[in-house]
Amino acid sequence: MSYVVGACGGPNKPFCKKEGFVHCSLRTSSLTIIVLHIFFRRLGSILSEKARLNMEVFVARSRLTLIFSLFALFSLSSSSLSSSTTELQILTAERRIDLASHIIRVVLTLKVQNDGTSAASDVLLAFPPAQAKHLALIQAAEVAGKKRKKSLHPLDVKPSNHADGPNGAKFYSISLRNPLGTGGSVSIDVSYVLTQSLEPFPVEIRQSEPQLVLYRDSALILSPYEIKQQTTVIRTPSTKVESFTRVEPSTQLRTELKYGPYEDQPSFSYSPILVHFENNNPFAVVEELVREIEISHWGSLQVTEHYTLVHNGARHKGGFSRVEYQSRPTISGVASFKHLLVKLPPRVHSVYYRDNIGNISTSHLRTGYSKSELEIEPRYPLLGGWKATFVIGYGIPLEDVLFESDDGKRYLNFSFGCPIAETLVNKITNKVVLPEGSKNPSVVVPFSVERRAETSYSYLDIVGRPVVVLEKENVVPEHNVLFQVYYDFHPMSMLAEPLMLTSVFFFLFVAALAYIHMDISIRK
Repeated sequence: MSYVVGACGGPNKPFCKKEGFVHCSLRTSSLTIIVLHIFFRRLGSILSEKARLNMEVFVARSRLTLIFSLFALFSLSSSSLSSSTTELQILTAERRIDLASHIIRVVLTLKVQNDGTSAASDVLLAFPPAQAKHLALIQAAEVAGKKRKKSLHPLDVKPSNHADGPNGAKFYSISLRNPLGTGGSVSIDVSYVLTQSLEPFPVEIRQSEPQLVLYRDSALILSPYEIKQQTTVIRTPSTKVESFTRVEPSTQLRTELKYGPYEDQPSFSYSPILVHFENNNPFAVVEELVREIEISHWGSLQVTEHYTLVHNGARHKGGFSRVEYQSRPTISGVASFKHLLVKLPPRVHSVYYRDNIGNISTSHLRTGYSKSELEIEPRYPLLGGWKATFVIGYGIPLEDVLFESDDGKRYLNFSFGCPIAETLVNKITNKVVLPEGSKNPSVVVPFSVERRAETSYSYLDIVGRPVVVLEKENVVPEHNVLFQVYYDFHPMSMLAEPLMLTSVFFFLFVAALAYIHMDISIRK
């Protein structure tokens, strides 16, 4: 249908070509519709404009609120860090790094001064992410006095809750004995141990080749404070240093590399260095050590230690010649394990050393009242990447390790770490098996460990023996300290097994006697 729109009643009045009659009211309706359409469209645009303005105002206010919240949060976190860093400065810093073993030991001596307006109660230490990952132990002590009258007072060190520093630096907090007042200074000795921080280079060597390793660090001490004067000394196991990064002033004297002194270094200064040197000391790593300590109140303590040992140095490549190894010991396999020294408690007895095949006779035991040493040789030489599993067992007189406290509790006093000298343990598990009937066990360990409880069953046990399990990773020789396990034990519990045996034999005797005197025949 098509329409021609003109003036109503005129020559061009609308009509329907198909129907043949004129629609006089069509123009009025069309105009009404157009006007209403324009009105509602305009009204909608006005409303949408107002809503849009309201939304923009709301978004702007939300953005301002968020910005002010983030600014306040950042100000709080940054102020807490700045209050600990900008008010302190380090007058002198000396760092000594010992690379004689595959376990790196660092001693850091600091003299800290407070230049702020308020007292400081803690001092922050900063570590690069790579070192923080391999940090096995950290200790600090406040130095009082000088030279012969010098005394050390241990300080508490723990990971800081501050946000990471530049390039992911991690912080540790040292709590001072007394708050450091304005203008005051304090001397602090910090010692820490790094593991798995030496990289074999090359990563594979032949039997006749020496072992070369890389050490990465910084010539400048990473610190959140300004350091007025600092020096770093690196000690290598021998004078055979292939190369090292020079950061002037730096010197080499025999087995020592000295960097510094450097003056007026700002906070978080870092200058990477690389030392390439020869280190043929055994990289002895115990992947897992499981120690079972079984307490018997009948007079003995039995210890069984299961080892999985690996040479973690440069991997051996090519064939192995036993003849060359034995005929040229100073050249062939210089980085291998020839023997291991195990430091045992004094007065040990019933010592054995065996593997899956059987007893290993290549061991020497020296016992005494002050110490006992077991020198063992693996069944075969351990070259880089090679492994060995073995078991060491021994007994100890009970009076040497088990005591009674003032409140009547019994407690075991034993060493926590690995007895093999200069060995890193990836994971150690100490299982203390208490006598049946023991109650309320508690543990005192001078460092953090994971603890859980188990139950063990042995001969003549009824309810089982409580087992205290202590686990820790990244264990170094410095963790070889005493720990205590306290528990309650009633003396009458010792009579349980003898009474049970006596009762069993008594009933057997009565049953045998009744059987002998019993007539079960059918004849009379």
